[in-house]
Amino acid sequence: MNELIEWGPRVLDALRKLPELQDIATDQQTNAPSVVMLIDRDTAARFGIQPQLIDDTLYDAFGQRPIAQYFTQLNQYRVILEIVPELQRGPEALEKIYVRSPATGQMVPLSTFVRLDATKTNYLSISHQSQFPAVTISFNLTSGTALGTALNAIRTAETVIGMPATLNATFQGAAQAFQSSLATQPYLIGAAIVVVYLILGMLYESYIHPITILSTLPSAGVGALLMLILFDYDLSVIALIGIILLIGIVKKNAIMMIDFALDAERNQGLSPDEAIYQACLLRFRPIMMTTMAALLGGIPLMLSHGAGSELRRPLGYTIVGGLLLSQWLTLYTTPVVYLYLTRLSALGKRRLRPSRAQRIFSAHAPVPAEHGVSLVQESHVASLP
Repeated sequence: MNELIEWGPRVLDALRKLPELQDIATDQQTNAPSVVMLIDRDTAARFGIQPQLIDDTLYDAFGQRPIAQYFTQLNQYRVILEIVPELQRGPEALEKIYVRSPATGQMVPLSTFVRLDATKTNYLSISHQSQFPAVTISFNLTSGTALGTALNAIRTAETVIGMPATLNATFQGAAQAFQSSLATQPYLIGAAIVVVYLILGMLYESYIHPITILSTLPSAGVGALLMLILFDYDLSVIALIGIILLIGIVKKNAIMMIDFALDAERNQGLSPDEAIYQACLLRFRPIMMTTMAALLGGIPLMLSHGAGSELRRPLGYTIVGGLLLSQWLTLYTTPVVYLYLTRLSALGKRRLRPSRAQRIFSAHAPVPAEHGVSLVQESHVASLP
């Protein structure tokens, strides 16, 4: 409690000096006037007065003690014992309180054996966080300030003033939600990419071609970030949602080309070079049509104004920026990645697949070394037709 009384106002003053914050307030109420009663026990004992009797008398005067109850035909009423409300407004009422002495039966003024100290201040209320006393400081952001920038400024201010390690500072409300969302975003994006890879792998029955399709995602992310930087927008939670949407939108360009190329290889017997070339020629118009449909759908979000536009505009900028850059790059990079990964896959299969002479030789019983060569050659030649 003593540390909160000392450091709460210090942190409040440090935050009020930050240009990123405004409307700073605190729930710390440590300046409540209080009256401390010091009982002279020796003097009270001479009158036969115990501390419990003093406490009961004060509760009768200020505690609203119910002493009776009566009923009417419609209602019931409680009788409350207290001093006149006009006398409850200050500590001067304590000077008019009397306590009946059990020894003599006389009324003894409270000031006879009680000394009042009204110079101290105390808590009006004490807030708690996880069973520990806590002070909450609330704030708003100034115009044009991102929440992440404000959080970094607050941490820097706490370090500068030298706040002790025994005080644990945490964020609540919107600041805590922002931190939680940023902490889970990398896992969310990684999980989305893994799910897309698994679905594409099952669709094409290949470990290689899903990587070709996923190679279009970096250009989309770079385009979205460049658009946000160009128009001075922060990487907010809404912008991250737009990047996640791009994962599903951008990869359709590669899917349209790879799907046609694989079909041409398997059913028409074309080489990978011819198949991907035909895919680029025949699928160019559908790719442009779908990309323009998604891009034009994001422009109203990017140019919107009015209530709630601050949430829609980052989403529109990320979608438009990611589609513009990825559309321009992936038309050239996807065929190249497809050819290189196809050659890599073929090279790996040749290294893992044994030769036909070795397979035929292993199917026969062991023979002497001088007859082994002729046996392999005869079997290999016979198998050619």
